[in-house]
Amino acid sequence: MAIKEFSELIKKSQRTILLYPNFKSNISSNRDPNLRLVEAKGLAKAIDLEIVYAEIINVRTPKPSTLLGEGVVSTFTEIISLHQAELVIIDSSLTPIQQRNLEKAWKTKVIDRTGLILEIFGKRAQTAEGRLQVELAALMYQKSRLVRNWTHLERQRGGLGFIGGPGETQLEVDRRLISERIAKIKKELTQVVRTRQLHRKARKRIPYPIVALVGYTNAGKSTLFNSLANADVFAEDLLFATLDPTMRQVSLPSGREIILSDTVGFISELPTQLIAAFRATLEEVLEADVIIHVRDITHPETEHQKEDVLAILKQLEIEVDYNPNLIEALNKSDLLSSENFLNTQEQDKSHKVLLSALTGDGINNLLKVIETKLASSLKVFTFDIESSNGAALAWLYQHGEILERLDQEEKIYLKVRLSPANWSKYEKEYFKDKKSANFQEISLINEYE
Repeated sequence: MAIKEFSELIKKSQRTILLYPNFKSNISSNRDPNLRLVEAKGLAKAIDLEIVYAEIINVRTPKPSTLLGEGVVSTFTEIISLHQAELVIIDSSLTPIQQRNLEKAWKTKVIDRTGLILEIFGKRAQTAEGRLQVELAALMYQKSRLVRNWTHLERQRGGLGFIGGPGETQLEVDRRLISERIAKIKKELTQVVRTRQLHRKARKRIPYPIVALVGYTNAGKSTLFNSLANADVFAEDLLFATLDPTMRQVSLPSGREIILSDTVGFISELPTQLIAAFRATLEEVLEADVIIHVRDITHPETEHQKEDVLAILKQLEIEVDYNPNLIEALNKSDLLSSENFLNTQEQDKSHKVLLSALTGDGINNLLKVIETKLASSLKVFTFDIESSNGAALAWLYQHGEILERLDQEEKIYLKVRLSPANWSKYEKEYFKDKKSANFQEISLINEYE
């Protein structure tokens, strides 16, 4: 299924009714349903839907057939007709049966939260990789929701004029076409991952550490990215304004160069299909030397948003509980009252930085914390190198920070700050195929913490 065809399932400015089921049985959740409804409206706004009616529906016991009770379904049959709605969004997960039954009862298109987020991603993805990842996620989601929407896929089979064998039902044809398309996309994405790995290896030849921005959608990651990198990445007060990863080379105050990476925003109940499909994109976070968790400190549910982001990072197998290289950027300080600003300033300054990506306040403090985090992972080594060994000398200058140098007749003594990874590379490159007796040529004399 092409992205264009997927996105056309929902049209721009479609008259839409939005419902948020507030499950009374979910006593463990203390989130404000009104804020959840506001967030759902923001998601709909992201693809220019016209919300003509929105309501929170209290659900005591979800019905397996329709999720909502018969009375609610009947009531909204009239409301949908009254508002001439073309689409109903249920801001929760729907089973395929529930979705089909509601569409039949209301005689209109119905999608759930997962479908809405996939729709946004389908419209926003710009790169070939992003489009493939979205299409894969959409196909995996729709595979269990077949309602004979997929016959356009037969055009991708070569146009032979027929599909399937004798007696094959349309449902079987659709399922087979989706499975074939999924297999093809996975194969293409494998090549994308391979290419990305080659790019990453090329970057590793240059000693630029990676600093990745993560955070809840609309927390201000792209605005912070633009401020740090003097870039013009699309940044707007819009959910999922950034989908495709962006990387820029940035100079820290010390002159050290880093690679800054802006990533897709996270959200509560992010579809598992998207976490899996976008794993290749989020590999930049997995490889990052420092992770900056950008938070909207002014949001009423900023702590809940933090929990959602950390939960997704854990799914990506990133250590978050005791990660010394995780920084919290408490963004939008310009919107805080004087009292809240002072209270927030008192927080742990070694892991948290109060700032405003919009005004630039606190940016310098963030850069200092990044430098401190990067420096803490480095160690100082002392080398004595034969004066004739220019290759080893050049390598250390390129990959490390030269702290001291002493030139003598036959040897050059260096004190160099290196990451453990670069020391391993140096050892592998210049000690390989040498016997122990020859290690004096380029020897590690001492190590300082």
